[in-house]
Amino acid sequence: MGGQPEVAAVSHRFGPDVLRRYAALTDEPFPVAAIEDRDLKPDYVRRVVDYPTREQPGTLVVDPNNRYLYLVMEGGQAMRYGVGVGKAGLEFTGTATVGRKANWPRWTPTPDMLRREPERNGKWAGGMPGGAGNPLGARALYLFKDGNDTLYRIHGTTEPWSIGEAVSSGCIRMLNQDVIDLHRRVPVGTRVVVLGGQGAVAARPQAAEPSEAFGEAPVDLDDAPSPVRG
Repeated sequence: MGGQPEVAAVSHRFGPDVLRRYAALTDEPFPVAAIEDRDLKPDYVRRVVDYPTREQPGTLVVDPNNRYLYLVMEGGQAMRYGVGVGKAGLEFTGTATVGRKANWPRWTPTPDMLRREPERNGKWAGGMPGGAGNPLGARALYLFKDGNDTLYRIHGTTEPWSIGEAVSSGCIRMLNQDVIDLHRRVPVGTRVVVLGGQGAVAARPQAAEPSEAFGEAPVDLDDAPSPVRG
């Protein structure tokens, strides 16, 4: 039976609103642990920020250089999430569309991942069912381009310490609490812009591999309206 998340510990760095935002979730089919204080980085806490852009409300803009994902809102604002990004040479840049959404997604290593780390990934060649130990975490948004799956994902993570880092095999990873929030706000068909170097959009699709993959906000983030109707 679902209920309100509970604040598991007192933090001297974060206020109660932030702690509630990243508390354990009790209404999911699998456990979603609270983010420990040591893994919750002030710069990457979910919040509403000023974000003037030419992109339309409802667009997702990923800024790999600064490790942020923005959900563009009305009035020159955006919901900003901290993310982990791909290692150099593995990242995707350009435009895409959310072609599919999944709760507790299944993960299947790519052929390259199987070749590189057969002992680690070989047993999951047929796919790993969704669950608490799945590297895609609690939710996934699947990026498509020209109707084709790019193999890049925006997804949760079992490694909360990696947010703000360039450690994944190319995908955009988020804290599970954040990807659950994002998943409910954006529909299939959402435009996604992944910025290249110096903030410029560069169409540079590559052979992707799904990764194993403070401030108080000026509004109540849980009640902030979605910029997309549907």
